[in-house]
Amino acid sequence: MRLAATLSLILALFLAIGDAARSVAVADWRVTPMIASWLETAPASLEAAQAWVIRWLGEAAWDPAMVSLLALPGFLLFAAMAVVFYALGRSPAPKRGRIARVA
Repeated sequence: MRLAATLSLILALFLAIGDAARSVAVADWRVTPMIASWLETAPASLEAAQAWVIRWLGEAAWDPAMVSLLALPGFLLFAAMAVVFYALGRSPAPKRGRIARVA
């Protein structure tokens, strides 16, 4: 989980840097939706993901939920995934108990 958190954070940083570079180039704030980045880099995998979601969860799961989720900026999605993966992969807190005294 920690590796997935690190990789998600790296992808979030790459996407944020790309959006920042585009914003500076046009002198206006521009963010790229995740679906646009996905279509630009790997359109076949987006179609495969859509087919998988429709097959296992139904058509209703893709249209409102996934499309609105993929409309968010890519760096925001990967940053949120990094936080979730980090929370799932962190070590449990040490248990506090009584410490026996040695006389």
